[in-house]
Amino acid sequence: MLPWFNNDKFPLYLAPMAGVTDRVFRSICKDLGADVMVTEFVSSEGIIRRDDRTRKYTEFDDAQRPVGVQLFGADGEKMAEAAKKILDWKRPDFIDINFGCPVKKVVSKNGGSSLLRDCPVLEKVATSVVKGIGSEVPVTGKIRIGWDQESINAVQVSKILEGSGMQAISIHGRTRSQSYGGQADWNVIDECAHAVSIPVIGNGDILTGEDVEHRKKTTAVSGVMIGRAAMQNPWIFRDAKHYLKTGQQLPPAPLEERWNLIKKHCRQAINWGRYGNENQTLMAMRSRLMAYSKGIPGSKRLRSKLSTVVTMADIENLSIEHMKFHENKAALNEPIALV
Repeated sequence: MLPWFNNDKFPLYLAPMAGVTDRVFRSICKDLGADVMVTEFVSSEGIIRRDDRTRKYTEFDDAQRPVGVQLFGADGEKMAEAAKKILDWKRPDFIDINFGCPVKKVVSKNGGSSLLRDCPVLEKVATSVVKGIGSEVPVTGKIRIGWDQESINAVQVSKILEGSGMQAISIHGRTRSQSYGGQADWNVIDECAHAVSIPVIGNGDILTGEDVEHRKKTTAVSGVMIGRAAMQNPWIFRDAKHYLKTGQQLPPAPLEERWNLIKKHCRQAINWGRYGNENQTLMAMRSRLMAYSKGIPGSKRLRSKLSTVVTMADIENLSIEHMKFHENKAALNEPIALV
């Protein structure tokens, strides 16, 4: 068994999200209590070509361990070759295979969730990667519950992955056709957890510590994976652990703490340089800043300003201005919209 499940541990995973869970954001979530990290998915073809841009997606700091690198593709031999190249660069704690991504450009290449419609190919990919890297590191997989409502096959797929030698499966409780709409079906996730002997990590609609405890108590999952909720509120990992321990919900992070985290994220992203210079980095981060603003009082007013930031000075000045705006509203006892 993977060591982070030992002694009845119930790990909180940060879900891999393209354009979101880069090295900087993973470090932030780790500091706030996330137990297991998974990189943004990378193309096996890009890894084989030794594409520097693709390789950037696999970067991680040792402090983020345990961390896995996630691959996607549909050619088992090439997937295995890519996995071995990753191990040559820097050894992650596990390799994760993406069988769940609903994005059209991935599905059109027969990657991600498209393999849920072709179980023989899915099995070949899984088996090839497991055999290809042998006992060097564990292999895990991420799936959705099916392609659409008429073809929910997560239990079958989970058994195939277990039989291929995978050591854990994370399951998003939506079909590919749902994308991120509707509700996650935790009944299917629970069925999968009962159907296999390896750990199943549940994913979908985890917004609070109470949600984590509910899924822990009412399903057979061995851990949960948190995705979109962490984009807005990376404190969810800290809050969930506190709730599991005490049964009490922590108050939302204070406004000053939120701004300090935003500034820290921006500074670290600029220093990393993956997105280019300071201006390019902050332009690339605007969608991330918009996500953070959803948890901040007066966010509607704030979003229009965040959409124009190009320097760290812009961020610093905006934080001061917004804090003063909030203080003045509070002094006048006026409500501040959260939307």
